Amino acid sequence: MKKFECTIKDEVGIHARPAGLLVKEAKKYESKITVTKDGKSAEATKLMALMGLGVKCGETVEVAVEGADEETAYEGIKTFFETNL
Repeated sequence: MKKFECTIKDEVGIHARPAGLLVKEAKKYESKITVTKDGKSAEATKLMALMGLGVKCGETVEVAVEGADEETAYEGIKTFFETNL
């Protein structure tokens, strides 16, 4: 399992549009990608669960990647977070 932390820079946090883009990105990989904030977790492939975390601008989330294509998924998701969120 690989993990990284990311502070959200998008001014409205993880709302519908960026959450939708994240789901689309996460579905490219076999690995399970989990986003955690304040002890609550959501799979990155589940839109409503991601939005339910209520992540706002300036808050930090932990992202965990585990599975068959872990290395590729980790790099792709980390880049996605840095670029889009």
